[in-house]
Amino acid sequence: MSKSTTAVMDKIVSLCKRRGFVFPASEIYGGQGSTYDWGPLGVELKRRVKEAWWRSMVYDRQDVVGLDSAIIQSPEVWRASGHVDGFTDPLIDNKTSKQRYRADHLVEARIEKYRRQGKEERAAALQEKLTAALGDNQALRRLILEEGIKCPVSGTDDWTEVRQFNLMFQTWVGPVQDSAAVAWLRPETAQGIFINFNNVVTATRKKLPFGIAQIGKSFRNEITPGNFVFRTREFEQMEMEYFCRPEEAERWFDYWQQERFRWYLDLGVDPEKLRLRQHTSDELAHYAAGCGDVEYLFPFGWSELEGIANRTDYDLKRHTEASGVQLSWFDQERNEHIVPYVIEPAAGCDRTAMTFLVDAYDEEGEGKDRRVVLHLHPRIAPVTVAVFPLVKKEGMPEKAAEIEQELRRRFTTAIELNQSIGRRYRRQDEIGTPFCVTVDGDTLADDTVTLRERDSMSQERVPVSELAGVIDQRIADWRRPEKASVA
Repeated sequence: MSKSTTAVMDKIVSLCKRRGFVFPASEIYGGQGSTYDWGPLGVELKRRVKEAWWRSMVYDRQDVVGLDSAIIQSPEVWRASGHVDGFTDPLIDNKTSKQRYRADHLVEARIEKYRRQGKEERAAALQEKLTAALGDNQALRRLILEEGIKCPVSGTDDWTEVRQFNLMFQTWVGPVQDSAAVAWLRPETAQGIFINFNNVVTATRKKLPFGIAQIGKSFRNEITPGNFVFRTREFEQMEMEYFCRPEEAERWFDYWQQERFRWYLDLGVDPEKLRLRQHTSDELAHYAAGCGDVEYLFPFGWSELEGIANRTDYDLKRHTEASGVQLSWFDQERNEHIVPYVIEPAAGCDRTAMTFLVDAYDEEGEGKDRRVVLHLHPRIAPVTVAVFPLVKKEGMPEKAAEIEQELRRRFTTAIELNQSIGRRYRRQDEIGTPFCVTVDGDTLADDTVTLRERDSMSQERVPVSELAGVIDQRIADWRRPEKASVA
């Protein structure tokens, strides 16, 4: 990253800690690498992200139902899915720096360097070599040495051998820690959906096509986590498996790519920083017939927000073979069992919340007029309305408390009493509160208040009796504002 993009991320990380969005985990004990706690405002942001996702995927549709499967499943689930044998990354260490890296990421960084330099032919040739070397540890190490790739920390090329590292966290069930008691924390929520396919069909009587949605914690022992909460070892996923007839899979694959891309736009993400990228054949997982990534242009470059994959019938067939239980849908009209194809939109909640924070961050003005503001969509802002008494006397605090209590029935609210009204506005701007209500002397006389909008900073008098309705309408009419440069 350049100094300017690093500075932007540093500012966002600082704001997150200072205002209570995200804290380093175990901070009083020196921290736990790439692990974070979501603070009072952070949990509200994440909750709204999950609510927005659930509404679009479940409540606004008739063909998707929900599930909450266990984090610790039978070890046979992960053997059947291929995670025990195949859920690995190629690991390499530098002997001088003692730093550990993803071997393929080192080569990918060199490919990106060639592309930035305009050396497209060299980049393409190296990409081809990397694709051929994946799965062959010796070939991957030879490629690193041939390219003269050095450790970013020590500047040396004294690399260890490449070895495969399983990303699942291992644990034990019961009092004895032996091979018979081994279990794993789930690395994804999807398998809990697949193994419950028959249960959901029986309970809901759903007909194809239909989906099963789930939000829950997953765990991956990432070799190189980083970029704040973008890649962590403990994270929350939002996944949906959409089951359809095999001959209709391509149509639904296209449909869900467009639906998921539009979801981010509807919540205010800058369209110029959002793209849908199709995986090339060498990128596809072995079970996938196609995959598209919704990507966002972060300060550290384009990175995946969400993957939409056509997983074919791979998972249901694997679990059928391993368990001996037929996972299929029975078509009564045709008197036949169908093993559906699966379209999977899979997003990370933490990563999505971070995207909204990064995309919303803005700095306006200079000197004493400078303000930091998060232009969050009102539907996902941690606080919707803040209520202020202009001064702490003359009955204004009591009236402000009365109005805040009434608004609390429909919105997430806050009430602030201290410091000047300007400082209170700035604090709310910095945490993304879209509306502020000020109670003053006129309020006590005519029962009107000043409603101030975060994005435009415009103010108008509104009768208290109409306040909730006006705010509702402003939320419905909200449009992403133009932002100043923060580089």
